Amino acid sequence: MYYIFLANGFEVTEAMAPLDVMRRAGLDVKTVGVTGAEVQSSNGVTVKADMELKALSYDDLEGVILPGGMPGTRNLKACREVTDCVRTCFDNGKLVAAICAAPSVLGSLGILNGKKATCFPGFEPELTGAVCTGEHVVADGNVITAKGAGCSLSFGHAIVSAAVSKATADKVLSDMQCF
Repeated sequence: MYYIFLANGFEVTEAMAPLDVMRRAGLDVKTVGVTGAEVQSSNGVTVKADMELKALSYDDLEGVILPGGMPGTRNLKACREVTDCVRTCFDNGKLVAAICAAPSVLGSLGILNGKKATCFPGFEPELTGAVCTGEHVVADGNVITAKGAGCSLSFGHAIVSAAVSKATADKVLSDMQCF
């Protein structure tokens, strides 16, 4: 199972676009309401999460995705269950993906040490130990980072490429008329 963590103040496009790409690719992915069953995005869109944080299971954990947005990123960073899940995924070679400001969560956990990464401009100092590339999407080992909302479909493509195959990711985006 892949979990996309939603905390109040998340960036809706950065969560929903990768979710859509992942589900079209046939991945088991659920949104997790960190701050409750209903989560409000940074621009006022309320989303009903598939599950609440208390239902989180590590039994079939495949990876985690952190959307950015403010104060969503700060809310993710402040949640021990989220950071523990991220750390567990990273330590066990599972997928860890973050976009926009959310790579700062990975930086605070020491996950980016020596890894190429990217983020929303201005958050580079919070990517502790990373080699910041400025690219739209960066995959380095089991860690994927992306710049921001405009890169959300490409971020989803990178996740599906890592989780399934590049051919599958290409087909999904082609079917969506992205290229």
